[in-house]
Amino acid sequence: MHIAYFPELALLFADIRFPQDQSPNNASIHLTWRPPHGEAKELDVPLLPDTTSLERIEVTMHSSPTSAYKMGETHNKWLSTCLGYDTVLAYLGENERPVLMSTHQKSNQPQIQQGGGWLSSITSKLPTSLGTIISGDTEPDDKITFADCAPFLVVNEASLHDVSRRLPESEEMDISKFRPNIIVSGAESCWEEDYWSELQTSSGVKLHLVQNCVRCVSLNIDYATGKPGEGESGKVLKKLQSDRRVDKGSKYSPVFGRYAFLGKGDEGKSLAVGDEVTITKRNAERTTFDWPGISSTPLPTAS
Repeated sequence: MHIAYFPELALLFADIRFPQDQSPNNASIHLTWRPPHGEAKELDVPLLPDTTSLERIEVTMHSSPTSAYKMGETHNKWLSTCLGYDTVLAYLGENERPVLMSTHQKSNQPQIQQGGGWLSSITSKLPTSLGTIISGDTEPDDKITFADCAPFLVVNEASLHDVSRRLPESEEMDISKFRPNIIVSGAESCWEEDYWSELQTSSGVKLHLVQNCVRCVSLNIDYATGKPGEGESGKVLKKLQSDRRVDKGSKYSPVFGRYAFLGKGDEGKSLAVGDEVTITKRNAERTTFDWPGISSTPLPTAS
């Protein structure tokens, strides 16, 4: 389920709660349903559920299939009651989805090697440990979880300010609507991230930025009501379409942010808010989004 098609998902909030010993085996995902009218509802879901008795199901996201586990009746019924229609909560477990877009730079894509000092720093929205997200280099057979197209989405805080500039003075764009897990502050200009190819943190972690993130109507959702927004905040997608349709692979969709993968050998390393970041490589040209079915690249046809 994607919020662009089911905007009421904006009323569902989740946070991970660890026990005192920080053991993930006893941790839980705390779900809170916050409707605009009526009382909130809460539910705890095991972070690492026992899958022995769970039914296996098949899940396909953006034409990328995987196996998963159907959580128990308690969880499914709770979600169905909140949303108002039958819903299944699926646990990915040890399974993975294939990445269908290019994760290597094309051989004809010129790159500029960067040197010198620190450019900027990480501000927020970071996972605790990169090693729990993905293991290794950006190979053609990369795998991902239930993340959209890549394990990391890197955005430039200066670009967020440019989006807010398009709204009335009393309004600011909510960064969570762009769903980043890495926000870089201190960049010299907005939208320069379009050309970022590789980042390196002060702790030595490398991130390969391989594709643009093209945007949809999810930007217009009002998180307070779970419905399409009213007023200027409900027109953010249209405002960005005026000058941010810069990816030839999705010419009608504006770009905000870059999909990224962890560098080889960086499994288990950590990032933290405030880490300094260097842009170590830049592309001379913008990359072209090519995930089949959600870009101009067609899905393969059966022979």
